[in-house]
Amino acid sequence: MVDQETAGYPAYYMINCAHPTHFADQLAEGGDWVERIRGLRANASRMSHAELDAAETLDDGNPKEFGHQHADLRQLLPRLNVFGGCCGTDHRHIKEIARNISAGDEGPRTDGAPSLALA
Repeated sequence: MVDQETAGYPAYYMINCAHPTHFADQLAEGGDWVERIRGLRANASRMSHAELDAAETLDDGNPKEFGHQHADLRQLLPRLNVFGGCCGTDHRHIKEIARNISAGDEGPRTDGAPSLALA
């Protein structure tokens, strides 16, 4: 639909402002559309948008787990090359993303950390 409406298509799509567990199951289903996702700016918090809006303090989640989840997502999104953060992220999250996706280039993780659980 976007391609028809724009008389061409965007160079790529990004996922923004959602925790990895909120969309990983859809990505695991696969399809040609997954190849068009090249960017990710996920929330650190597992809270819903309504919960985040009502929160008195911003939930920063777990930076180490967040980094591992990005490595897992990179396996589902082979063209992913734009990484960043959204709600609740800071330099700790970005550091863990970088560390984990770099480690992913060298093979599977062997540190026993929890993976992104897919239903």
